[in-house]
Amino acid sequence: MKKITIIALHLGYGGIEKAVINLANELSSSYDVKILSIYKLYDEVPFEVNSNVNIKYLMSGNIALKTDKYKRSIKSLKFITLFKQLFKDYHFNIFRLAKDTVLSVINVINKRKLVRNYIKNSNDDIFISTRDFINKVVGSSKKDSQIGIGWEHNHHNNNKKYFNKICNSVKNLNYFVLVSNDLYNDYNKVLSNTSCKCVYIPNMISINNPKLSKLNNNNLITVSRLSKEKGIFDLIDVIGLVKEKIDDIHLNLIGDGPLFNDVLNYVNEKGLGENIHLLGYRPSNDVYEYLSNSALYVMTSFTESFGIVLLEAFSFGVPAIAFDSANGACQLINNDNGILISNRDKEAMANSIIKYLKDDDLKKILSKGTQNGLQKYAPECIIISWKELFR
Repeated sequence: MKKITIIALHLGYGGIEKAVINLANELSSSYDVKILSIYKLYDEVPFEVNSNVNIKYLMSGNIALKTDKYKRSIKSLKFITLFKQLFKDYHFNIFRLAKDTVLSVINVINKRKLVRNYIKNSNDDIFISTRDFINKVVGSSKKDSQIGIGWEHNHHNNNKKYFNKICNSVKNLNYFVLVSNDLYNDYNKVLSNTSCKCVYIPNMISINNPKLSKLNNNNLITVSRLSKEKGIFDLIDVIGLVKEKIDDIHLNLIGDGPLFNDVLNYVNEKGLGENIHLLGYRPSNDVYEYLSNSALYVMTSFTESFGIVLLEAFSFGVPAIAFDSANGACQLINNDNGILISNRDKEAMANSIIKYLKDDDLKKILSKGTQNGLQKYAPECIIISWKELFR
């Protein structure tokens, strides 16, 4: 039985992490599967993991999380925010701040070293990497007899620096898996003359017996990390516009992230505290329960590589509306199952939501369309493409 290790930065809440767990679970019936998580963020993994999937952690993640949070504030020149974060975490305890600073530097250095040592001392047959720096380590550390696979979930969004960084990171790998056709076409143009072969394999969805929504309420839902690229403040503005026509509009906003407090403050500033419910991270079963009681999924992301949560909404018969700036949304949403809004026009999105919620016939038509094509994202279909790479 071939041994496969999927290397992830962490196993917290998020689309990449869910994709990792889904793949590991499906592969575990035919292979010896391990997930190598660099950071351990939680005592329990947020998603259900098969008992025959082994998880190994390399280090604790608390320091890493703090470092990442501060780094974002420094990059965006939000020094007041940085000061507030430091005060909240340390309360002027200079000794502890200095200690954690040293540990954060050690972590940055160690994470590559620990992954490299694991690979060099491993007799695994296949390594699947989920981050650019891991791609590099796998490519430079694996033996010729071992297969190295990069797995890209983020859209470059025409950022040449990021695009080139990813291309350079996979040049010593055997395969580079892209989750959308757009990403495949972009990267394949550059990598077609290298030894790294690009492959398009979309993410899978695995939901047992989803309960179809009756679409008989004014409940909207968004499941998202609360970060800049998700356009959450635009989402709040849209709900404010909808409320002008539908007073009992409700948005269940599931997720957490660096902007949680900013989002909460903005919701209160807009006087939408009774309409927008910030629910934080919720386990999958809770998310599915909310989906089964929602009338529409709303996405306001600036960019999405795939948008697996859209497929989950479709599984429950819930249509979606999104800005067409999100590539992943354009790949999955069409006139049969949802609505795409051009130019990030918040007023147009609000008007479309209002029209949809008041039109029962439109709800039925779009809900029926959500079921078209879902089968091609089922595990039994997606896993065939992965197994092709392992031969």
